[in-house]
Amino acid sequence: MSAFDLTGRVALVTGASRGLGKGFARALAREGADVVVTARKPEDLAETVSEIEALGRRAWPVALEVRDPESIEAAVEAAWSAAGKIDVLVNNAGCNVRKPALEVTWDEWNTVLDTNLRGVFFVAQACARRMVECGYGRIINIGSVTCVSGYAGLGPYGASRGGVKQLTMSLADDWGKYGVTVNCLAPGWFKTAQNAVMYEDESWVAYLTERIPLKRPGAPGDLDGALVFLASAASAYVTGQTLLVDGGISVGAVKAVPGPGANPSPADS
Repeated sequence: MSAFDLTGRVALVTGASRGLGKGFARALAREGADVVVTARKPEDLAETVSEIEALGRRAWPVALEVRDPESIEAAVEAAWSAAGKIDVLVNNAGCNVRKPALEVTWDEWNTVLDTNLRGVFFVAQACARRMVECGYGRIINIGSVTCVSGYAGLGPYGASRGGVKQLTMSLADDWGKYGVTVNCLAPGWFKTAQNAVMYEDESWVAYLTERIPLKRPGAPGDLDGALVFLASAASAYVTGQTLLVDGGISVGAVKAVPGPGANPSPADS
């Protein structure tokens, strides 16, 4: 059996009604996992459930509001009762407020941090309590290239994702002795419902593409291999890590370094 095979595993994916979360659920199902999919409105999960079942896997839709501790506990209990276990958690649910830092309100800051950081922690905690009892678990917190890079207009979002990176390391140290690994999967620039309006601006897409070494934004499926790796036996000795899948934008290079004989840079003068 391949180390990447997820047959017999049960995964829980938060924010699975659309976008990256829906893709994560499909990717896990293709490798053999049964999937509990969550969203604030379970009726929004009908299409995701159908796609998973079409792959020959079982799927269970569960209501979850990650900003509500009672909802978290109820959702994890419902998932456990329906599926009998939770081997893999993909902590994906998130939100964003995109505006200049001088205009961010108190409530907007709280909404982003409560969803993207506090919610991630308490969903992980609720699942880990059960994983620890079983002596096995794979927790994958979804971060962002903003874990390691700063972008104007993304202050609360970047703070939340940077927090996810640090939280991942702490939880990995907490739960490793129980057989539970915790890693962060950090996508670069992928088109989703949250940022689709930005991709309507051709000049912005050109600007972005110039700064990505692979010369394109992320495409559907680019995250699948990394996700399955972190969810599977293949990553058994990997924990506390942030895996960037960003086309290389985080390296920060946008122009070729001058070669021998080129005009010196100001630092060479």
